[in-house]
Amino acid sequence: MKRNKKFNRIKIALVENSKSNKWLAEKLNKDKSTVSRWCTNDMQPSLETLFEIAILLEVPVESLLNKNPE
Repeated sequence: MKRNKKFNRIKIALVENSKSNKWLAEKLNKDKSTVSRWCTNDMQPSLETLFEIAILLEVPVESLLNKNPE
């Protein structure tokens, strides 16, 4: 059975900034399902996209990453 490691905190950052997956998808010109998969840690955004997310949410990129993934 595959364990889903949580590498990013994108969903938490969106909630803390009162933003939705849909908002982020529109800002990044990405499909809503792609953003949803990032938020559930089913897949990870590229490093470049992670920096774009940090800029949009006005947070340090480090705050979008879990220091110790499960």
